[in-house]
Amino acid sequence: QVHLVESGGGLVQAGGSLSLSCAASGRTYTSYTMGWFRRAPGKERAFVAAIRWSGSVYYADSVKGRFTISRDNAKNTVYLQMNSLKPEDTAIYYCAAAYGTVPSPTNPNPYDYWGQGTQVTVSS
Repeated sequence: QVHLVESGGGLVQAGGSLSLSCAASGRTYTSYTMGWFRRAPGKERAFVAAIRWSGSVYYADSVKGRFTISRDNAKNTVYLQMNSLKPEDTAIYYCAAAYGTVPSPTNPNPYDYWGQGTQVTVSS
C-alpha cells in the first residue's frame, strides 16, 4: 500500500509559476513510476508528466518546456515545477504511483495509487 498526499496548489496569474509536491509513504517508494495527471472542469483526466525510478521522464506535449517533474527518493517525494502557466492549465492535479517499470507511463490505467488532488487555478 502506498499513500500519496499532494500539496502546493493555489491561485496564480497567467505567466506565473507553482510547484506541486507529492509525498509518498508505505511500500518501497523507489520501485514506483510516479505520474502527475490533471482533470480540468468538464474534461477527462489527462496525463501531465511521469518519472520512472530510473529517472526517465515523460511529458504531455501541452506542458513540454514549461513543466518539470523530478523526484527525491530520500524524501519519498515527487515534484512538479510549473512555469509559464496558462489559464488552460487550470485543473485538479493528481499524483499517482505505479509499481515497477510500466510500459505506458502516460496511461492512467497502470497506476495503482492516487492522491486526493490539489487545485491549480490560473487567472488570465
